[in-house]
Amino acid sequence: MDYTIIDIPKITDPRGNLAVVEKASIPFAIKRVYYLYDVPSESHRGGHAHKECYTMLIAISGSFIVQLNDGKTTTEVFLNKPAKGLIVPTMVWRELTDFSSGAVCLALASHDFSEEDYIRDFDKFKSLAAAHVKS
Repeated sequence: MDYTIIDIPKITDPRGNLAVVEKASIPFAIKRVYYLYDVPSESHRGGHAHKECYTMLIAISGSFIVQLNDGKTTTEVFLNKPAKGLIVPTMVWRELTDFSSGAVCLALASHDFSEEDYIRDFDKFKSLAAAHVKS
């Protein structure tokens, strides 16, 4: 499965830690920033893949699970540290589940929002992913 967990540079201080996300930290330019919060623990978020957009997900507070599927393999990544970022590449289906109370998921995206970039039907995704591997 093609994904990466990166260490986000941080400055530790008795007054509180400072994490820094900048150009040198991630493998793409950030075009869009959004975050999920107040997500009920039984809810699922995500449920899509992107054709062009890369995303980095960070558990700013609390924890959640990111289920990743490349059309052949499924894996789960548990995020619970604000100094760790999960890079989700293109053509990887993602579902976010099991949000803890107070969880905040920060998402940094390589592209501005475009509905045409989203694949929201899992069967269509599997078909496109199979074709993507062959090319």
